[in-house]
Amino acid sequence: MSKVACIGECMVELKQADGGLFSRGYGGDTLNTAVYLARLGVGADYVTALGDDSLSDEMIAGWAAEGVGISRVARLPGKLPGLYMIQTDDQGERRFFHWRDSAAARSLMDLPQTPEILDALAGYDVIYLSAITLSLYGAEGRARLFAALRHARENGARFAFDTNFRARGWPDLDVARAVFQEAFAAADIVLASTEDLLPLYPGVSNETLLARIPGPEVVLKLSEPASIVRLEGVPYPIKAKPVEAPIVDTTAAGDSFAAAYVAARLVGADPIEAARAGHRLAGVVVCHPGAIIPRAEMPPGLIPNHINSRKASP
Repeated sequence: MSKVACIGECMVELKQADGGLFSRGYGGDTLNTAVYLARLGVGADYVTALGDDSLSDEMIAGWAAEGVGISRVARLPGKLPGLYMIQTDDQGERRFFHWRDSAAARSLMDLPQTPEILDALAGYDVIYLSAITLSLYGAEGRARLFAALRHARENGARFAFDTNFRARGWPDLDVARAVFQEAFAAADIVLASTEDLLPLYPGVSNETLLARIPGPEVVLKLSEPASIVRLEGVPYPIKAKPVEAPIVDTTAAGDSFAAAYVAARLVGADPIEAARAGHRLAGVVVCHPGAIIPRAEMPPGLIPNHINSRKASP
């Protein structure tokens, strides 16, 4: 079975419910991707740090129940996970509020066990992380992570970078641009979107955005239900099938797209097929509240040739 390491942060999630109340769950961009990867039959481990509290225990149990590997989770005495709240409008667009400055995950690159965790990345087929992941760590922590990614790639792993951008995580946009360019240069697969990149590079065309990303395999998701897949310098436009059900919550649309894309590539689907699988899963996810849809609602036959029928690295 192919193995993917998803690096990032999971937080306690407060989600809008009826009557001004909120329900409690958990979520985070790379964790959402790990869950969807596991549901698609991919061996996905989550790489993060949590506290030693009951909420962290609940998260660990939930990930394990979804089939996500937990052996790379560091537990820190006296620490807590971060917290975020989601509000959604009538069109399903979401607004986030965060409490996470002292969350355990921010310490992941500065722990006694950090070298062991980073060395283990070389044993995976794909290492997946997002710009939100990179915003958690300081400059020294990011340098350690990028060094580990280079080592892992030398040993045959592939690095997939999702441009998921949240401005509050990057108080200095010049620093953000520099980190993005370092990630672009290191990545084998870049999963980008105009929504993420235009705040960093305002007023430029899709072609200019793509030109900023030197990697051999790039997906640029557009504001309309479509994307551009660029392979070895050649762009291929992809139209997503229209979503027929009402859109209620766009949370995890990009996270689920990434999971389906990586899963499809791992069984040898070409990037265009993989992008279509990503659009299809995202189109289902946005029709349900919250980041993780009920397992019974996962679309059948999503991944071409089915996971494990043949193994191919992206």
